[in-house]
Amino acid sequence: MRRGPTATSCIAARHGPHPTALRAFTLVEILVVIVILGIAAGLAMALVAPDQRDRSLREARRFAGGIEYAAQRAQWRNRMLGVSVSGNVIRYWRRDDAGARWRLVDDDDVLESHALAAPMQGAALAYAGRRIAADAIVPLRASGNNEPFAFALTADGWRTVVAADPLNRVSIDGPTRLPQ
Repeated sequence: MRRGPTATSCIAARHGPHPTALRAFTLVEILVVIVILGIAAGLAMALVAPDQRDRSLREARRFAGGIEYAAQRAQWRNRMLGVSVSGNVIRYWRRDDAGARWRLVDDDDVLESHALAAPMQGAALAYAGRRIAADAIVPLRASGNNEPFAFALTADGWRTVVAADPLNRVSIDGPTRLPQ
């Protein structure tokens, strides 16, 4: 006796193989993939988003380049220039024609006053081996014979010192962690 098609074979014919025969991801496999993606995203954020130490070093490099440029410009133009840091603003100065007063440099894009990245603060540390006022103007002579000087940039527990020697070589020390 011949039998007709069963209910199971009719469903399989219409909808493909039996549902238990389908391959699916297990919960463990899905969780492993999510953990791997989370680790990769965390590493990418750590590499892309700079921390305060990186910002401090970047600002110090920018400031060091500005000092080197200002020292060279003082020699090229045979004019005394100066640099100061007051709070979070770096300023470059020039002596007026009479040589009596400092005036802001306003004709050079590189030497324009600019604010440091928040929450960074700066101050003058030393000039000619002596401590000076934090907002003092440090002169850059037209002769190129400058006294050694140093500035400090601080932010969120990090300190970076930007210093220049008598030959106008600018160095960066740090960033170093400030004692708590």
